[in-house]
Amino acid sequence: MNPYQPTVDRLKSQGIHSIFTQFCDLHGVAKGKLVPLDNLKEWVEQGAGFAGPSIWGTGLPRHGARSEYYGRVVPQSLRALPFMPGVAHAVCDGFAGGEALQTCSRQMLKSVLQKIQERGWTLWVGIEPEFFLLKKGHGGRWQVADADDQLDKPSYDLKAIHRNGAFIEEMRSTLTQLGFELQQIDHEDACGQYEINYKFDDALAAADRYLLFKMTAHVIAEKHGMVFSCMPKPLATAPGSGLHFHLSITDACGEAIFTDAAGALGLSPQGHQFAAGLLHHADALSALCAPTVNSYKRLASSNSASGTTWSPVWKAYGDNNRTCLVRTVAGRIEWRLPDPSCNVYAAIAATLAAGLMGMDAAMVPPLPCAEDLYERLARGDTMPERLPRSLDEALDALEADAVLREAVGVEFCAQFIQLKRAEWDAFNLQVSDWELQRYADAF
Repeated sequence: MNPYQPTVDRLKSQGIHSIFTQFCDLHGVAKGKLVPLDNLKEWVEQGAGFAGPSIWGTGLPRHGARSEYYGRVVPQSLRALPFMPGVAHAVCDGFAGGEALQTCSRQMLKSVLQKIQERGWTLWVGIEPEFFLLKKGHGGRWQVADADDQLDKPSYDLKAIHRNGAFIEEMRSTLTQLGFELQQIDHEDACGQYEINYKFDDALAAADRYLLFKMTAHVIAEKHGMVFSCMPKPLATAPGSGLHFHLSITDACGEAIFTDAAGALGLSPQGHQFAAGLLHHADALSALCAPTVNSYKRLASSNSASGTTWSPVWKAYGDNNRTCLVRTVAGRIEWRLPDPSCNVYAAIAATLAAGLMGMDAAMVPPLPCAEDLYERLARGDTMPERLPRSLDEALDALEADAVLREAVGVEFCAQFIQLKRAEWDAFNLQVSDWELQRYADAF
């Protein structure tokens, strides 16, 4: 008897005939193929096959038993896609040679999560997606899609929301159909920048949900003549986009282990230790949480056209302090380092690994920061240690942090470092408009 036949029958009753078997590559970009719904048993037990070397970061050879990448469908993830009639979406785990693939970031996150599951704990993650709506203008140059979105301080701009109401409404409707529990939609602090918040989930489900969010946003933005952009800093003089993680852990009884109303910053000793682990490994975490050349344009203490910047440049933590790398709020921890160009599975895995090491070693964080760090910088006062200033520096830190690489996944980190070194080298071979304007006739 086919144990998946009831699922097939249920989906067929909804008009579904195919499954989009979705995984993501090392860069966190969704990939996949369409396969027949009738063969669901095969897709769950064996997986949909892909040429392994054709996928960024698998490390698989071009021949032999382990040259094929198999994406095994997670049955409970199946859901109809409103924007692809007749197609159901399915999250996949990566396998090769009949074994879990260590360079699959979803498998890697599952492996790290085992460390807290063995303690009877659950990691909860609330993800805050920020993004830009862009288009190409004359000469193929990227620009904000809404030409009228030009306020000096555009946060919460009602007029821009009204002008882009068709996109926003279709996002709201589609995400709701996909099971997202929406909390708010707003215009952010840069022209063309928006944020859509939805309810937190357990870590693995939160990562899966963010991939589905991005797929949905790409499709709907294109339908409305725009590009959904996860580029961290597309506008030089405006704030960039973050992908903040709100983190909490509950024990086997459902009690929040970070929370202590009587403790400093509302955190328990374990909460402070987790934060200490994040700060201790922050340089190496930068590579995985802010993984592009452009990420470090966001992570800079630069001025903003709006007069405000939230860039978490310094390794500090404080109560409801958005100028710190770690912000404590309502007995949970907000990790402000990640940006939307990250592989969300890898970023969550690395964040959890670092926090757990802080707890296991009873690390002590620095004194909490109770002031605006940008005001301290303006006064010329001594500052906390800052994050790496470039992808190259962050990769050096990840290579040097053997303990973190071991905790996250040695195979994945090796592939990641190799590809990102090549990305940095390619960047350094380019000659920018800024260089030409500054140097072409200067000497």
